[in-house]
Amino acid sequence: MSATVRADGRGNQEMRPITIELNPLAFAEGSALISVGRTKVLCAASFEERVPAWMRNRGSGWVSAEYAMLPRATPERTQRESSKGKIGGRTHEIQRLIARSLRAVVDLKLLGERHLVVDCDVLQADGGTRTAAISGAWVAMALALRKQFTPSAANWPLRQGLAAVSVGLVDGVARLDLPYEEDSRAEVDMNVVMTADGRFVEIQSTAEREPFDHRDLLALLELAQVGIADIRRVQEAALLQGVAR
Repeated sequence: MSATVRADGRGNQEMRPITIELNPLAFAEGSALISVGRTKVLCAASFEERVPAWMRNRGSGWVSAEYAMLPRATPERTQRESSKGKIGGRTHEIQRLIARSLRAVVDLKLLGERHLVVDCDVLQADGGTRTAAISGAWVAMALALRKQFTPSAANWPLRQGLAAVSVGLVDGVARLDLPYEEDSRAEVDMNVVMTADGRFVEIQSTAEREPFDHRDLLALLELAQVGIADIRRVQEAALLQGVAR
């Protein structure tokens, strides 16, 4: 794998700087502001003491997510989807991805008949907004669950950690954590969601130009594992710091 230096000075296997601020919102049961380079996503987890109508009387809870991008999260202002009167296809796709990812690490039976909703609002977008949202949403969810359950108790519903990262082939080279400048011209773009024990929740990959081969796929997945390990360390350090306060 080439060791070329990228435009922002990173090597191909390096993440952008990651920070997670716990509970920036006063009223949410759990919230987290995650920054991955210049990408910033505010995640807030809220409990509703009821489940969607189709889940009633099943003795099980549900986890869902909503995702939105602020008009000036991008260099040029984008129109709010609410002003258009409908949510776009991209937003629907990302919301469903975030929710699927979170449900993969939650025991819904142990939630009881509760609905946990995680709102992910992109404050600033420079590539990797959906993966940052997943990583931040997991932290916000963990904080919210701590208010309802005891982590050491038998009914603790959070089964394990979760994080996500983007990787891609840019100029023929596998690179980790693509900013917009690289993502917009990548030959292959991939988003990877993984659990703390190293299993895959979802892999989204697209060849934008030429198809890629098995060797490229393995190289990208190996890079994703490196990045997710870095994100997990930041997540756990933030949560430990929160407990110590």
